[in-house]
Order: sequence, then structure tokens, then C-alpha cells
Amino acid sequence: MDKKGIWIAFTVGVAAGAAVALLYAPESGADMRNRIRGNIDDGVESLGDAANYLKEQADSLSKQAQAFVERTRGQVQGVIDATTGAVTTATKSVQSLM
Repeated sequence: MDKKGIWIAFTVGVAAGAAVALLYAPESGADMRNRIRGNIDDGVESLGDAANYLKEQADSLSKQAQAFVERTRGQVQGVIDATTGAVTTATKSVQSLM
């Protein structure tokens, strides 16, 4: 499981555990609702943090992919130039033999 999956599973587990604990706690309804609301807010904040982390990772991967494409493009252009030079030289050699 990758880091993203671990964080999502962790967040869901924390939320589920908190909800079960609150439902079995001997508190008044108002106190319990306030606590549940606070836990939901914490969960939303955790999900926001996870979303920001995922966005940063996606941006990083995008930049790495762009750099790879540029390197590959340069290498392909070098091969094309070398091949063009070899074909030109071969053509001149053939023409000089005729």
C-alpha cells in the first residue's frame, strides 16, 4: 500500500474509532453532539491536509515527467542528427563512386 492509501486508511480508522467511542460514552446528548462535531471538523482538516499532500506529490511527479520528456526529446534529436549525418555521408560516397 502506498503512502496515500496508508493516510486514507489511518484517517478513516481514526474517524470510525472516535465515532464508536463517542456513541458508547456516558455523556449528555449535547456534549456528545459537540464532540462529534469537533471530531468531524478534525477529520475534514485531516482530509484537507491529505489532499494538499497529494496535490504536492502530483505536482512533483508532473515536473519529473516533464524533465524526462525534455531529456528524451534531446536524446532523440541527437540520434536523428547523427543518422542524418551518416546518411548524407553515405549518399556523397555513393555519388562519388558513380
